[in-house]
Order: sequence, then structure tokens, then C-alpha cells
Amino acid sequence: MFMCITWYHGLCMFIYVYLTLGACSVHTRQTPFLVNNIPHMSIMFSVCLLDENMHMVWCLDFRECAFIIIRIHGGFAIYHGYVPSPWTLTHATFYGDESASATMGGACGYGNLITNGYGTDTAALSSTIFNDGYACGQCYQIRCVQSPWCYTGYTTVTATNLCPPNWSQDSNDGGWCNPPRTHFDMAKPAFMKIAQWKAGIVPVMYRRVPCNAIRKGGIRFSFQGNGYWLLVYVMNVAGAGDIKQMWVKGTKTNWINMSHNWGASYQAFATLQGQSLSFRLTSYTTKQTITAYNVAPANWNLGLTYQANVNFH
Repeated sequence: MFMCITWYHGLCMFIYVYLTLGACSVHTRQTPFLVNNIPHMSIMFSVCLLDENMHMVWCLDFRECAFIIIRIHGGFAIYHGYVPSPWTLTHATFYGDESASATMGGACGYGNLITNGYGTDTAALSSTIFNDGYACGQCYQIRCVQSPWCYTGYTTVTATNLCPPNWSQDSNDGGWCNPPRTHFDMAKPAFMKIAQWKAGIVPVMYRRVPCNAIRKGGIRFSFQGNGYWLLVYVMNVAGAGDIKQMWVKGTKTNWINMSHNWGASYQAFATLQGQSLSFRLTSYTTKQTITAYNVAPANWNLGLTYQANVNFH
């Protein structure tokens, strides 16, 4: 016997599966465990396994290809963090030179990747996995396979750019980022950690991993815009690394929903000058929501970056 758990509209549903001589009977029981820090847990996880001590739940949401951990403690279901996805086969190339200067900026809007903490271990994603910018900030482990050019081991990269389609070339001969292909166009220094650069293109195995090991400290918010329009670039996101939704609150306003502009930027059309600003963010992958209070002081200015004291797990 083993026990599965699935979430549905905030209820914890236990599914007991009995395997007897090839026959499988399923019995369900709804238990109103309080989800005390997963405000948007109205999705249903496709498969969840409870460990033998009934302390930890491992959940897979097939729609988001996401793994998370939920810890059972004192009658509460507590979100406990994002865990790696399975390894998947694809291909990787590189762009730019050893200085990685060609990777600065990019479709995610992170600007100078060195000064903003991303370094040269970055990659541009094909549009299939770039997901209109919602993949910005996600972290991937990549290792070279099935090629004489491979080095042993893997490297961890952050998604910072889009590798656009090249419809003038065949998808298997130069148009590596053409949909529906998944592809990583890595910064050259990152590529050189897994393969000899002369290879040009190599088969790789990749998987999503938590960003906690390379994203330290709180989330950072870089301000642009004008007096009536606040554009915020969100950086240094830990956990799953991504953002689905964001809100801003001034000391004189309620929570204002910010719309997705492009890449890792969100915008609010509001007059917020002279107010201390707080932000609320929801992860695209895990749906976890956190609130960063009083991130920017009342005398905040455009062109500056402010750091919160909270981050995703």
C-alpha cells in the first residue's frame, strides 16, 4: 500500500491505493488541512507521494512540470520548497565570446549581468521554454552527453535571454531555436564548462533546479518609468526563480495589480511618488506568494535598485 495526496480547492485529499495481484482499488477521504502559507493553492497537483513517516509530501504538477515539497506538521500543510525536475535530453550551443559581453542586457531586462549578480553562467532559451518571459530567472543544470567534445560534470545557468527562431534555416541545421524545439544558447564561458567550444553544438541533459544555491539575500527591485508609470525589474529571485504575478502598495494606496510588461519586468500605472512601497509576488511555477514590506522608502527614485529582506524558498 502507498498513499497519494492531491490538492483540490484548498482541501487535502488523501488517496489510498492498494496494489493486490495486479488489481488497483482507490479510496478517497477529504481532510481539511489548513494551507497556511500557500494563498493560491487552488490548483490540483497531478501526483503526490507521502513519505513513510507521514512528514513530507512530494508533489508533481504535470501542467507546470514542477516539483515542490509540502511538509505536514501539527495538522498544517506547509509549503517547503521547489525541488529539481527530471533530466531531459535537448541540445545546447553558445553565443558571444569568452567575455560574455554579448549576453549583457537580454530579453529578461537584467541589464549588466555581472553587476546584478548573474555572472556569466547564463543562457538564452528557445521560445518554447522561454514562455513569453515567464521563464526569466529560472535555473537549470546542464551537462553534455553523447559527444566526444563533452567534459564531465554539469553547470548551473540562469535564464536571462530569448533565443529567437531563425526561420531561414532548417530546425535541424542552424535553426536550433525554432519551435517546437527546446534549446539552450549558452554564454560561451558557461558552455566551456561542459564541452569544448569547437563543438559548436552538443547534446545535453538538462533539468530545472532551485535557485537558492546561487541567489542569496532578498529579492531586488530596479525602478524605471516616470511620475505616472512605475516599471519594476525583478531580480535575484530564489526558489523556482520565476514570477507570475506582482502587486505594489504605497502607504496611501491599496494593493495595485501590476501587469507583465516583458521579460522580468512588471508595471503599474499609478502615482506612487512620496510613498514607501511594498510588493507582493507570486511564483509562476510553485504559486507560492510572498510579501516584501517597505522595500523602498518614501523618497525612492527612478534608476535605483532596492532590496527586500525576503525571498522564495
